[in-house]
Amino acid sequence: MGSLALSDAHAFISDPIRRELRVFELAQEDPRWERFVADNPNALPYHHPIWFQMLRETFGYKPAALGCEGSDGCLSGVLPMLEKRSLLAGLHLSSLPNTPVAGPLASDEESLRALLSAAMSRVDHCSVRWLQLKSPSPALGGLADGLGRFAWDATYVLDMPDDPGKLRLGNSHNRYNIRAALRKAIRSGVTVRDASSLDDVRRWYHLYLGTVRAHSIPPRPFRMFELIWELLEPQGRARLLLAERRTGGRTQVLAGTVFLFHGRTVMAAFNGRDRSQLEFFPNFVIHWKAITEACSAGFRRYDLGEVPLGNDGLAHFKMKWGAKPVELYRYHYPRAGGLERGTLGVGHLPPAAKWAWRRLPLSVTAVLGRWIYRRL
Repeated sequence: MGSLALSDAHAFISDPIRRELRVFELAQEDPRWERFVADNPNALPYHHPIWFQMLRETFGYKPAALGCEGSDGCLSGVLPMLEKRSLLAGLHLSSLPNTPVAGPLASDEESLRALLSAAMSRVDHCSVRWLQLKSPSPALGGLADGLGRFAWDATYVLDMPDDPGKLRLGNSHNRYNIRAALRKAIRSGVTVRDASSLDDVRRWYHLYLGTVRAHSIPPRPFRMFELIWELLEPQGRARLLLAERRTGGRTQVLAGTVFLFHGRTVMAAFNGRDRSQLEFFPNFVIHWKAITEACSAGFRRYDLGEVPLGNDGLAHFKMKWGAKPVELYRYHYPRAGGLERGTLGVGHLPPAAKWAWRRLPLSVTAVLGRWIYRRL
């Protein structure tokens, strides 16, 4: 796709200083993309071009990212998109597939409108059937006619203070329970360290496979975490924390969490744990280390991740740390009410399918997971 000619209604900002905008196909290699994301306070780890690259290399999606620039050549907006061919939902554009939230990122409303208009125009004039945007903003639907919105699962976010000495995790009752869990973990010999090799990632991935199988969710392929290790970890954009315990002369990995970093945001993105070892509270120790170190390092937003509708136990665990639910949204063009939950709702399976999935060998779920995320 080449440059998109916008109508006059979108081509100029409606203020006394009229600024021409141009929407164009944004290449992953364009250095302006990384600079724009670095300077935008609303950017998330998933807006970074390296995440875009990682999804392409893992799943083979076709790039379809858009950029918006003024006459000075400076970017005023980006919309990371990939083209995905789904057996159930057909050929469509997504920002971004296999990612909880991304969507358009712009420095002003007119640039945002221009990006939305260009993305919808691609659906109208190309072979793709529809557009899917995942965003924390409830306002996108009001900026473009025909863009349908519906609420998605909430993510749970802990806002951290500027002064690490003022960090308080939950109410007094929850703080007591957290401290009690930490004391028990320490007495039991639980320690937490950063992963130091790809072998560590492989050991953690086995726990991850078991964890997502228990929740009837297909696993991301190992290749994705291999790329996180190769591309993001060396830049300080990702971290794998492992909780371990030495017993019987050997060190056992009890749990681990992959964290993603951007700006002042930390995201607890992927977790794997040994369900038989939860009595040692490994996830408590991991989050304690991650939160306190992130706060001291200047991060101010700690995102513990989404909670599927009805999973009250997981929601309670995240609120225990003082995190509050933040609604996420899905947008479709043309409007497609129910499509996301009914067709693309990975993990939202009927009871019989859940029963069968939880009994598959982990190696089989690993193979099926890649196929499901790429093709459904």
